[in-house]
Amino acid sequence: MRVFNTYDKLNNVVEENLRGIRVVKSFHREGHEESKFNHISQLIFNDFTRAEKRIAFNMPLMQLCLYVSMILLSWLGAKGIVASGNNPDLGLSTGELASLITYAMQILMSLMMLSMIFVMVIISRASAERIVEILDETSDLQNGENPITAIPDGSVCFEDVSFSYSRKADKPVLSHIKINIQSGETVGILGATGSSKSSLVQLIPRLYDTTDGRVLVGGSDVRDYDLETLRNGVAMVLQKNVLFSGTIKENLRWGNETATDEELIEACRLAQADGFIQSFPNKYDTHIEQGGSNVSGGQRQRLCIARALLKKPKILILDDSTSAVDTKTDSEIRAGLRAYLPDTTKFIIAQRAASVQDADKILVMDDGKIYAAGTHEELLETCDIYREVYRSQNRMTEPEGGADHA
Repeated sequence: MRVFNTYDKLNNVVEENLRGIRVVKSFHREGHEESKFNHISQLIFNDFTRAEKRIAFNMPLMQLCLYVSMILLSWLGAKGIVASGNNPDLGLSTGELASLITYAMQILMSLMMLSMIFVMVIISRASAERIVEILDETSDLQNGENPITAIPDGSVCFEDVSFSYSRKADKPVLSHIKINIQSGETVGILGATGSSKSSLVQLIPRLYDTTDGRVLVGGSDVRDYDLETLRNGVAMVLQKNVLFSGTIKENLRWGNETATDEELIEACRLAQADGFIQSFPNKYDTHIEQGGSNVSGGQRQRLCIARALLKKPKILILDDSTSAVDTKTDSEIRAGLRAYLPDTTKFIIAQRAASVQDADKILVMDDGKIYAAGTHEELLETCDIYREVYRSQNRMTEPEGGADHA
């Protein structure tokens, strides 16, 4: 059991190093990571060696039992044969002794093999228990008895919502969130790193359940919806953009399996992705490597936005998903969203005030709370945090194309 538990740690170290290999190399931490790997490998080696030493005693012990039994049988059989000279009815014949030894050998050899199988059963049981732990794991997020299977509109309401990732946490991540958003509105969310912007929007598709309060979508509690229905009605473009190995078309059709080529091109034009796709030799049939490693960060973001647009959701969430594109492209993407999805409720999380200033409502987050809410003009007058962010960003004259325009 110790060996298999330690294997988990070894796998974690290997996976972490593979994912962060560029960081490890850039900080020249290969030696440190190698020492971590060697330490865990040594623990596995020590446990396996200790186990194998004990298993190694199994064969000699069984052989000892086998030969001791044979000696005892021969001794007792010899006495029985001698006794048969005086009284044949009470003694043992030579043939009977030979049969007794043969049967005893078969039984003892079977027991010896059984002991080896017993060791393998213990190893198999340990592996099986590790697998069953995963298979028996159940999600805390389950459908109710009679789940709702249709979302009427994209309205969202937070009713005194508080949330913690752990029930034992001393301080909630979100505290007493109260906001009402009409269907079709564009909502900008601005705030410092760690102000729980992403945590707020992840409650909408029920990636987590609230600790207190309710989140309503289309007038109903998200916990009353069928999970598949709810998540089909919400499209998210996350901070970490994920593409899968396959062609650009195959990646885009994650949003809509039945989308035509014309719909793919239209979505990519709105996401400002069609330009760089057309520059590839194979255009929309270009192969994407695992994780999108053969396209730039800005290109990944735009492809993920196009994928979300094809879903035509009731609610669209863009979680800082235009951070790797320049301001001009960002503006064109937002204009495309307004034109293509006028009835969709849009949540735009951004670090740049320019990305949210034309939103119908802007939420300024601070320390897990809504510090202020209003339009761009209202917040400039009433919210010191928003005003400071806007002014500090507008002092800097960013050259055109300074961001990743690729």
